Amino acid sequence: MSAIVQPSLRVVARHFRNPLPGFGLSLGLGLAWLSVVVLLPLAALTIRAAGLGMDGWLRAVQDPRVQAALKLSFGTALVASLVALFAGALVAWVVVRYRFPGRRLLDALVDLPFALPTAVAGIALTAIYSANGWVGRWLEPAGFKIAYAPAGIVIALIFIGLPFAVRTVQPVLEALGREQEEAAASLGAARLTTLRRVILPELLPALLTGFSLAFARALGEYGSVIFIAGNLPYKTEIAPLLITIRLEEYDYNGAVAIAALLLVASFVCLLAINAIPLLFAHERRERQRE
Repeated sequence: MSAIVQPSLRVVARHFRNPLPGFGLSLGLGLAWLSVVVLLPLAALTIRAAGLGMDGWLRAVQDPRVQAALKLSFGTALVASLVALFAGALVAWVVVRYRFPGRRLLDALVDLPFALPTAVAGIALTAIYSANGWVGRWLEPAGFKIAYAPAGIVIALIFIGLPFAVRTVQPVLEALGREQEEAAASLGAARLTTLRRVILPELLPALLTGFSLAFARALGEYGSVIFIAGNLPYKTEIAPLLITIRLEEYDYNGAVAIAALLLVASFVCLLAINAIPLLFAHERRERQRE
């Protein structure tokens, strides 16, 4: 009997040690493709940026036109990400908590910026908000210029950043359910108190993750912005466009310096996305110990 049991136990143990057949080969191929597609280009950019030296890098970044483009890109990305965060949380709340005609259509429209080419989105937004567009013809006479202004850049970045905020908050709301809210209401908590003490603490990691994703995407957005921005130097010229201009001027050092700065900013956002769940998990463990 023991002779029969021991081989079966070895088979079970071997099965649990190797849950996927060919794991080593799959891992090697996956890392190889990742290196070719992602790591090698990023490494080349990093090495080229490091070769500039601190003086060359600062000389390229301290150019007034570069500083104006960086301020515009970072400023509009920050504003657009904050607006997309609140709007996305509201859309996710409506889609998860309410049942109404057209709900599935609204849920599908959230992913439209993912599927729509960014250039098409930029042309459509420009046609809507330009001086003779559907909305712009009413706003510009009232003193609200959208197209060819920073406001138009913010709207374009909100358009491409909204899905990130919705899709990070939506699964958390679906898993949260209504039991905790009903328990808080049965204990006499007001709606605002329930929102502040029960719902927001659970949604905060997802909200921060959605904000970081939207900010990282907005920082490097190109196609949907260049049509509605107007691309005026020192006014509506974004940093990704200035990289292209520097390359056309054969100023490779200037282009590499700007690209490296955007790469560092995006990498910091990705680190924050991965660190947020760990920080909140650590805080929860500390609370449970107390």
